[in-house]
Amino acid sequence: MDKQIWKPGTVIYPVPVVMVSCGNMEEKNIFTAAWTGTVNTNPPMTYVSIRPERHSYDMIRQSGAFVINLVTKDLAYACDYCGVKSGRDVDKFAKMHLTARKGEQVDAPVIVESPINIECKVKEILPLGSHTMFLAEVVSVSASTQYFDETGKFHFNQSNPICYSHGGYFTLGNQIGSFGYSVRKEQTTEPKSKKNRTKRHGKPIHAQQPKKQNKRNRNQ
Repeated sequence: MDKQIWKPGTVIYPVPVVMVSCGNMEEKNIFTAAWTGTVNTNPPMTYVSIRPERHSYDMIRQSGAFVINLVTKDLAYACDYCGVKSGRDVDKFAKMHLTARKGEQVDAPVIVESPINIECKVKEILPLGSHTMFLAEVVSVSASTQYFDETGKFHFNQSNPICYSHGGYFTLGNQIGSFGYSVRKEQTTEPKSKKNRTKRHGKPIHAQQPKKQNKRNRNQ
């Protein structure tokens, strides 16, 4: 396969696209971010990288908290709007008809319409160049009850989540496998052992004599 060599750049795609809410219930904002992800399991930690010139940069730096709100197909328009408009000029919650509710563990608002709200407290601030990374611990997660089934299992895919790739928003496709399916052994039906065979009429099945066949059947 032939390759074309490019200059170094950020070309790991697709990536998640999220709406990050910050501030408090009196002064709040939303911005769209793609530079986000999981960095640790225990304790659960995540990050968001922000350009210092963005309106939300100082809000998060001062408050030490933010909320990552996952985005669905229905929220795609609002997500894009929150990425191109500045909170200095417009109330994005009001303009996009989004509902703000104070977080469980942080003062920053969650976006009620989002299926998953991930509340984060900043642990480290790392200037990296064009962006500053806010490394944070997840302190609370809210999940919309409409995506739970009767057994209590959460079906996030039913919310139609989207991702971002090379300037475009995309819905996710069909599932092609599950974690570990490449090494999972195929299930085979093993013959039952004699000890485990079911008894019939008081005798084990293997101990019963076969029925006599007529001569015609025996000769076939």
